[in-house]
Amino acid sequence: MSERSFFVPEGLEGERVDTALSRMLGLSRSQAAQIAVDGGVVVDGAAAGKSDRVRAGVRIDVAMPEPKAPLSIVAEPVPGMRVIYDDEAFVVVDKPVGVAAHAAAGWKGPTVIGGLAAAGYGIATSGAAERQGIVQRLDVGTSGVMVVAKGEHAYSVLKRAFKDRTVSKTYHALVQGLPDPVVGTIEAPIGRNPKRDGLYAVRRDGKHAVTHYEVLEAHRGASLLEVHLETGRTHQIRVHMSATKHPCVGDLSYGADPTLARRLGLERQWLHAVKLGFEHPETGEWVEFESDYPDDLATALEGIRAGEA
Repeated sequence: MSERSFFVPEGLEGERVDTALSRMLGLSRSQAAQIAVDGGVVVDGAAAGKSDRVRAGVRIDVAMPEPKAPLSIVAEPVPGMRVIYDDEAFVVVDKPVGVAAHAAAGWKGPTVIGGLAAAGYGIATSGAAERQGIVQRLDVGTSGVMVVAKGEHAYSVLKRAFKDRTVSKTYHALVQGLPDPVVGTIEAPIGRNPKRDGLYAVRRDGKHAVTHYEVLEAHRGASLLEVHLETGRTHQIRVHMSATKHPCVGDLSYGADPTLARRLGLERQWLHAVKLGFEHPETGEWVEFESDYPDDLATALEGIRAGEA
């Protein structure tokens, strides 16, 4: 473990300890907060908590943890992950819930990349070591269709397509209540939730985010929506629906009713990537791939349709 020291500049006067460390040392705010929680921050000779405020000119000593070993792809079979399509350019999978797109700090569970490696699929080597071939991501708690690049040219083309928003991404979401209007657009910037690590919120200083939706079915207490994303922010659909007081059913982290989720047997948000369309990176032909609802979402929807919740 190494130690870093610095004096607080005037520009950070009054900031929280974790915010000051994040800006001065290039850490994420959650990393900085964890160092403080572990007792590794001393301000003017006294231990400081992550939410303590700092004054300009004071000295901060920080016990920096040893750098972690770099992440890598671990070949591990993923039960329930189905390959929808495969050619020399890319592979399309039906990702189950509880599976991450790639390895990440703090994640010990299965990954799409690890599952493909275990099944013998060759993936593009572009990108960071732990997420080679990844051109899009789905949340761990979101299931559905996802594409992974196999060729280097395909990686570049697909990465650009997602960045330029020429990809068609269609989701279905079961949300609480009935959105008004029944066909609408939510345009609100999204950033990290300052009070809850790992979650996001609508914030003035967030990144531009646009979600289009249409009510497919309206039932007592919940509505089935078709959602098209114009942008691809982390947790975008979940955040936008929660901000409009219509959280995804089962999404307890974003304000969903736990009683309703329990009655429907849901242990995650009702959100599924049903369709993905894009130009084939080699032929230029428009291709589309679809995914059916998994059993837990289908059962919950039937419960809503039957008026059981």
